[in-house]
Amino acid sequence: MFLSCSNTVHVEVRLQRSEQRIQTLRAAIEPQLSAYLQSAKMFRWNVSFAPDAQLDQVESILMERNNGEDGTMEDPQKYKFLYHFYMTQRPEMRSESGLFDGGGDEDVDSVLAANHVLLPAKEYVGLWDNLIYEQGLKEKLLKFALSALSFSQHSVDINVIACNRLLLLHGPPGTGKTSLCKALAQKLAIRTQSSFPYTHLVEINSHSLFSKWFSESGKLVARIFGKIGELVADKNNLVCVLIDEVESLAYARSAMSSNEPRDAMRVVNAMLTQLDEIKLSPNVLILATSNLAHSIDLAFLDRADIRQFIGLPAMPAIRSIYKSMLVELMAKHIVEMEDLDASAADAEGLLTKLAERSTGLSGRTLRKLPLLAHAQHTSRDSFELHQKISLADFMDAMLLALEQHLTDRHHLMKDSLQQA
Repeated sequence: MFLSCSNTVHVEVRLQRSEQRIQTLRAAIEPQLSAYLQSAKMFRWNVSFAPDAQLDQVESILMERNNGEDGTMEDPQKYKFLYHFYMTQRPEMRSESGLFDGGGDEDVDSVLAANHVLLPAKEYVGLWDNLIYEQGLKEKLLKFALSALSFSQHSVDINVIACNRLLLLHGPPGTGKTSLCKALAQKLAIRTQSSFPYTHLVEINSHSLFSKWFSESGKLVARIFGKIGELVADKNNLVCVLIDEVESLAYARSAMSSNEPRDAMRVVNAMLTQLDEIKLSPNVLILATSNLAHSIDLAFLDRADIRQFIGLPAMPAIRSIYKSMLVELMAKHIVEMEDLDASAADAEGLLTKLAERSTGLSGRTLRKLPLLAHAQHTSRDSFELHQKISLADFMDAMLLALEQHLTDRHHLMKDSLQQA
């Protein structure tokens, strides 16, 4: 239903916002697009591009292989194109109140329990492509999600074959787990549109909910899932539920002391009960993240169909992250345009040195360095706002910013040890 063979190329076609139905636009555009792709000499995988002017209703095109490989397609004839046409939802379809704002008379009833976004959302365009992990990791998660939905759509008996449609990403902070969940939901909204015209992302504010409304958390968990049930009742909806820092709501009961408030136990029990009920609906997927997987209740871990560790980026991923950031700065005319793949040996050496010195840092930290480097550069030069920086100078500034970060981190760790 959702799966494809190894020579399939997924062609994601983002259309400009229009009042016309996607099916109508697709019928008019797909033959032109197919001819356009078949006549082309070469395309790069995993790179969004704007097509020729003749396809004026197309915002961008992204071509992907099932295995997520990079590189180029030089012989279009040997591939089968699978098209996915979509429009991003209007900004007002992001709801931070309404369905998940209790609206009751009591404070606890009016707490914002979750953020609700209708997908595909403009703010998530490009998120999947810019998240860099080891080869095939994102594609593995996407294939799992599509397989789980395929099983549920075919009414596979969960008493015969276990399928809870629950995915857990765990690992150290700053590795992009939450962003990956949002990107995965966006990707599913695009890939499954023929089966689910509407995809909802419901992000449960588990940490703030649990800490602020501790005594009522068990009831709130049930109430949130009751409202999720209202979305799930419409079979045209695919509902992706994101539970960030799930250990807040599914803390290991075995680790609770006799002094723990009984409400902590009620929260975990309520969460497990709601998960068991919601899995009976075929159009829901649960995405959970955790920085402290060892603190999660074993019953929750047992319900997870896949438990994927998301670690700190390795050397190849670090290099790719740095390259993607430099390309963005060139595209935005902050750094002078230069072909990174054909750059001088000293620039390549600087990139290697940067990547080696960055081992052990999270992706979140790496992505802060260009701003720090820019501030580093402009503080030592007479600098004008619209002035471009040479690639070599900017990479020197990146190295200085990195060394400063490592020094600051060392002092913070030293202070922490002394206080302990």
